[in-house]
Amino acid sequence: MGLIWWLSSQSDTPGPPLPHPRDWAAHFTAYLALSFCLGRATGRRGLALVIAAWFGALDEVHQAFVPGREAGPADWVFDVAGAWVGAWLAVRGRSGTRPAPVPVLSDPPR
Repeated sequence: MGLIWWLSSQSDTPGPPLPHPRDWAAHFTAYLALSFCLGRATGRRGLALVIAAWFGALDEVHQAFVPGREAGPADWVFDVAGAWVGAWLAVRGRSGTRPAPVPVLSDPPR
């Protein structure tokens, strides 16, 4: 999240400029990686997706105030799409929720 925030704070990002649709591929990839990490850390697909989507929205608002940067709903859509794929990959094969706790048996009946 820090790297994404730092990159979006720059008026001129490193490397060649990315015209549409290449910049959308960068958004998709960055949020796929973020959501994958969040999904692996939490074990919860929905939570990873929500955190990444909210962060993407916050970052788009942030970019609107950075000189030389553009922000828009299309960028956020690609953020969320990448986040969805990342969360799915991180928690695939699981229900997307934490497993139920194992019940502890009380004293055996006498």
